Amino acid sequence: MRRRRSIRALSIIGSLAAVLPLVIVAPAEASGRSAPVVRVDTGALRGARADGVDSFLGVPYAAPPVGDLRWRPPRPAASWHGVRDAVSYGNRCAALASTNGPESDTEDCLYLNVQRPANARPGKRLPVYFWIHGGGLVNGSSNQHDAGLIVRNTGIVVVTINYRLGVFGYLAHPALTREAGQSGDYGFMDQQAALRWVHRNIGAFGGDPRQVTIGGESAGGWSVCAHLTAPGSRGLFNRAIMQSGSCLTQTLSAGEATGTTIATAAGCADPATAAACLRGKSTTDLLQAASGASSFAMVHGVPTLPTAPDTAVRNGDFAKVPVVIGANRDEGRTFAQGFIGQTQDQYVGFVRSAFGANADAVLAHYPWPAPGSQGADKFTPAYLVGAIFTDSGLVGQIGGCANRRLTQAFARSTRTYAYEFDHRTGPGLTPIPGYVWGAGHAAELAYLWPGFDNGTPIAPTFNAAERRLALDMVRYWGSFVRAGRPAAAFSSPWTRYDHTRQILSLRAGGRSTLISDARLAAEHQCDFWDAMSL
Repeated sequence: MRRRRSIRALSIIGSLAAVLPLVIVAPAEASGRSAPVVRVDTGALRGARADGVDSFLGVPYAAPPVGDLRWRPPRPAASWHGVRDAVSYGNRCAALASTNGPESDTEDCLYLNVQRPANARPGKRLPVYFWIHGGGLVNGSSNQHDAGLIVRNTGIVVVTINYRLGVFGYLAHPALTREAGQSGDYGFMDQQAALRWVHRNIGAFGGDPRQVTIGGESAGGWSVCAHLTAPGSRGLFNRAIMQSGSCLTQTLSAGEATGTTIATAAGCADPATAAACLRGKSTTDLLQAASGASSFAMVHGVPTLPTAPDTAVRNGDFAKVPVVIGANRDEGRTFAQGFIGQTQDQYVGFVRSAFGANADAVLAHYPWPAPGSQGADKFTPAYLVGAIFTDSGLVGQIGGCANRRLTQAFARSTRTYAYEFDHRTGPGLTPIPGYVWGAGHAAELAYLWPGFDNGTPIAPTFNAAERRLALDMVRYWGSFVRAGRPAAAFSSPWTRYDHTRQILSLRAGGRSTLISDARLAAEHQCDFWDAMSL
């Protein structure tokens, strides 16, 4: 029941696109002798230097997955002659328009970016942070995540990547399965190809291929969990960070059912010719055919992911590397915007539809304000639904009690550090007058990646306390990448969850503090939700 409800709720993650917007942060161009040049296995790259950071952008790590390569594992990138300029981001992968970026109809998108401390040289052996962006596996792009703040303050190398999305990255279909013995995990295979590229080439940038930390948020967090359990990812990293993620995947049969519906919508209903028919369709036609799909997810039970990552983690069958895992205090408020202005009857109707026989118990724990009390306003249903989404993990198993259970599963087998992003008065992701985002899903991103915004810059609006929180988070994350133990000068120590059952509550103004697991469980009503076994 838990998996079925979570996968249905992925349709809400799809609309998460509306709150994970696209930002392009272009470093100052460099030319002449000051421009850094690095040679990788496919040729020489000329980057740009600005503010103590060397940036190499738009580096191809695999061949364009177009034509006959659509829905096939990534192939090696072609070599080039001379020196290739690497001063602008590569194409963002094909996706429909949203507030997460304009529509892209470009499948030639398998590019990555490397940012390092200026003048880093081969042999320096700097630790590497490999970042996987979020966006529900249907949108997002690496150019939302300029790593200048992290690089300048920690001295590590950061790699950000694009990977195939939506119908191009995660389409499962019986015809494609017959071709290769599996289908549906092409975007995940892209991530593995990028990790292999890092192992072959990061030494040329001064990085250490033996010290690679993988990290990701939301769908990037799903991906991190999958890498922890995927045979083809073993040995490619030695630490992991999961922000507001989970271990959500789907069966091949479930993926193929969605894919068959998409193929029919595209005019490729004949099973005998479906693969060729689909490869003959334009990018735009396929985006439109898939626009009615409720969700995309990685597929397990196939060679790339033989076991469901959730099952593997709970059984202790995963790469036992140190893990940082956490979520935001009010994850669900980001997903609940559509409930603003609804009535009490509509709220009750939603709960009954979502929880069936358990609806009365849910309503008792998340009641509509009583008449004569402080009262309800137009935001009340969004706050109530947001709390339900957060605490239950109904949306993609993200946040609250679902995240707590996953944290406990990791802690049974490996060194684990847990956090909750608890800054609830920061700027919102999109301007909705009067709506209090709290620590909603994706609210923490601008503190690590100050270029991340929704068209209206977020980080430039930070007050002094929020700027301190950003610096603390960068230092915690950076020290974990460097040494496997998160620490920030002049801020709270961060103890191991597997030893102390304590979680670091990240707060502005240097007020981050350790809280007990019992306190977090009470905040999110975990006794109730764990007993329901959603």
